Order: sequence, then structure tokens, then C-alpha cells
Amino acid sequence: MSLKDKINVETIQEVFERKGYRFFAKGNYNLNLLGVRKNTSVSNKFDDYLVAVYKNEDDEWQCLVWEATTDPGKHWLENPLSPKGTAILIPDQYRGTWKIGLHRGKYKALCQSKDVKVWRDNDKDDELDFLCEDSQEGIFGINIHRSNPYTESQRVDKWSAGCQVFKKAKDYVVFMGLCDRASHMYGNSFTYTLLEEQDFDG
Repeated sequence: MSLKDKINVETIQEVFERKGYRFFAKGNYNLNLLGVRKNTSVSNKFDDYLVAVYKNEDDEWQCLVWEATTDPGKHWLENPLSPKGTAILIPDQYRGTWKIGLHRGKYKALCQSKDVKVWRDNDKDDELDFLCEDSQEGIFGINIHRSNPYTESQRVDKWSAGCQVFKKAKDYVVFMGLCDRASHMYGNSFTYTLLEEQDFDG
């Protein structure tokens, strides 16, 4: 079974419960937003998933799964913006840490508003180094946004320096529509949970 096939409401609830994470089950459009990182150190691919789990207006559970990256692209791995190295978001649940704002002042996205934890990959090669000895906590502009504004991107390249980035523009439109709707109901504050492929192995 592929990783994508394992991502469903029941499995996500089980993973959250096992990890002691909060799962939002009350109310319509009370969004559970998460990323699922593939177990590979190969960079520059949109081989991860971004996911929204919620109840619609008919009280039916929805689980939308989109192609994305939760890792920085090759360009920024080889050319870090920080002298400490390129940021890789550490898997965890970050409660109320994002809000709707403007990504780099240009277009609507979910923007980091509270501290997150990142590894600092500083060997300047194109391989993703998870579990680095160097880690940091703070506000680094780890946003949730799109890549190509019109169609889709095949390679991550400069689209992510640590952000969580959608491959397809049309998926991002759906995602931001859900966030807009949820913000009017629950306020402009979003929890994001980053999981790993092995979390779905049982």
C-alpha cells in the first residue's frame, strides 16, 4: 500500500492519539492541517503530502491530500540563507502557530506567527540531513504557501527554504479557501502538525 493510500481520517486520528496530539473533531470546518514527510533524504522533489481533515457542513468527514514538499529545495541547501544552515522543520504539532497573512508581502498564505523547531542543515550538499545535531527554535518565516502561481512545479529549487509548499496552484486555491472559511468561524489561528512516513507503519 502506498503512503498516500494510508492517509485517511481514521489513521490520522490514531497517529495523533498515539503521539498525544490534539485532533479537532468538534464543529464544521475546524481544520486539522498536517504534513506527511516521506522517508527519503533526496531533495528537490514534491514527494511529501499536505493534508486537511475536517467535517463539512453535512457533518461528513473529509480528508484532502495534496502533493507538496515539507523540505527545502536544492538551491537553498547548497546556498543557505542563514550562516547556521538551511531550516528543516522538525516533526511535531505546532498549536496556533500560523495565521493568514502575506507570503513575502506578495500573496495570501499561512504565515508563521509563533516559534517552531528546525534542524539546521549546513553541509551545503543537496542531501536532506534530518536529525542534525544543530537545531534551533524561533520564528524563521516557515510559511505554508504555493510554488508556481499558475500551474505546478516539478522541482522544488528555490520555492522552499524550509517552508511547506504546494506543488499545484489549483490545490493551493482549495486549501486557502478552507483556511479563509475556518478563520471566519474560529479565528485567524491555525495548528499544523508535521508527521513522518513511519508514523503510518502501524
